[in-house]
Amino acid sequence: MASPRKRGRPTLFVIGGAEDRVGKATVLRRFVRLAGGRRARIVLVPTASSFPDEVTASYTDVFTRLGAPAPSVVDPQDRAEAHDEELVALVDAATGVFMSGGSQLKLSQRFPGTPLGDAIHRAHARGAVVGGTSAGASIMSQFMISMGDEGITPRQRHSQLSAGLGLVEGVIIDQHFAQRSRYGRLMSMVAASPSLLGIGIDEDTAVELVDGRTFTVHGSGAVFVLDCRTAQSDAPDARRGAPLMVSGAVVHSLPAGATFDLAEVKLVEFVEKHPDAAVALATAKA
Repeated sequence: MASPRKRGRPTLFVIGGAEDRVGKATVLRRFVRLAGGRRARIVLVPTASSFPDEVTASYTDVFTRLGAPAPSVVDPQDRAEAHDEELVALVDAATGVFMSGGSQLKLSQRFPGTPLGDAIHRAHARGAVVGGTSAGASIMSQFMISMGDEGITPRQRHSQLSAGLGLVEGVIIDQHFAQRSRYGRLMSMVAASPSLLGIGIDEDTAVELVDGRTFTVHGSGAVFVLDCRTAQSDAPDARRGAPLMVSGAVVHSLPAGATFDLAEVKLVEFVEKHPDAAVALATAKA
């Protein structure tokens, strides 16, 4: 009798958008490896994009270049099609699911609470890696920022939360974080709901989250964790559009090589991945 396939640990691979697809593709290379490399069965979900054919061609090119077979495509056009048994079967057979960028509202309309959304939950539970970039990153949390103003200053009621897939609880994920100046909108959301942690992910940067608890950072940017559990805020009283008072928030800035525990809300380990150029040159010559 053949032995059962070894179950992997539930893993999310959450990318802040604009990841490198033409060079070393460090972030996507890691996703392909987690999905099984040459034996991967990747399902690509281009639903968030306004140009799904172009997105499909782009990711098919990079995934195959990195050694994986061509992905299957799951792209429901409406909530009714998210009940399609053939599409559900593709997700149930996948070793990796990858959701592209675009509009997270398209994803929230078609996946949470549907058979396809349930299939993504099953894939995650059995150890298939579930990845997403930009909008595909935001949809992974229980609550996601579906729209909001950008800028450094947090302001009252300038952002909106919508339901996500709930693959990870207790956090709000935001993407394109530094590049689109989204610190303010994420801080405003977390200040108003201090039981939640905010996770802001830069472009070409990813969080590899295992068991819903511990994550490691990959890529060229950084990940910010915003913690307002002991902060003071005037969120209950501030008028619409007013700058929020937030005092005592804790901010963690985590580049590649950092490992962070979401349950304990603390750094576990840091291995320098971006050494000073002179140090790197000296090490190479040694």
